Amino acid sequence: MNETLSRLVDSGVVAVLRGVEADQLIGITEALYEGGVTAVEITADTPDVAEKLGAVAGSFDDEVVVGTGTVLDSETARTTLMAGAEFVVSPSLHEDVIETCNRYGAVSAPGVMTPTEAVRGYEAGADFVKVFPAKTVGPDHLGAMKGPLGQIPMMPTGGVSPDNAADYVEAGAFAVGAGGALVDYDAAERGDYEAITETAREFTRVVEDARDDD
Repeated sequence: MNETLSRLVDSGVVAVLRGVEADQLIGITEALYEGGVTAVEITADTPDVAEKLGAVAGSFDDEVVVGTGTVLDSETARTTLMAGAEFVVSPSLHEDVIETCNRYGAVSAPGVMTPTEAVRGYEAGADFVKVFPAKTVGPDHLGAMKGPLGQIPMMPTGGVSPDNAADYVEAGAFAVGAGGALVDYDAAERGDYEAITETAREFTRVVEDARDDD
């Protein structure tokens, strides 16, 4: 297994940071890390995303695997990879993004909703697929796709919370992606990073317990 993908598996939870403020970025990432979440995805529509990717990559070395999300074109993929991203995630299927990631030896994951999209992305060279938006279809949909497509690693994102993360893992997800249900920006604004750590602990515990039950 690719080393970066293996580290995403080890984390079990990928934190999606969208629009995160520069003065909160390191604090939030540290809080997530303390709670066991060692994979962070900073979305490409975040202001100064390249600088923020570089800041996290430079501050945590190999302790945190950092990637970028909401990547819609190959130019953005290359720019963020050059800034330090180790994996690239899209909300939709873009074969040029996958091709660029393969060219630079980076992990890529297109967003998919159907078996056809999942196969197309995997055949194009994606390392895994993001089932998005997961809340629209739920764990049963992911499980149904994993039946005939067990060879394709799948990560649900969009509406994943501690209340349903176990259901997705039991359905076959290798990890889950989470944004607002994981990162409380109001808490970060107050300087209450411990609240984020506690939520991260809850997320990782739920995922680990679900894996142990399989």
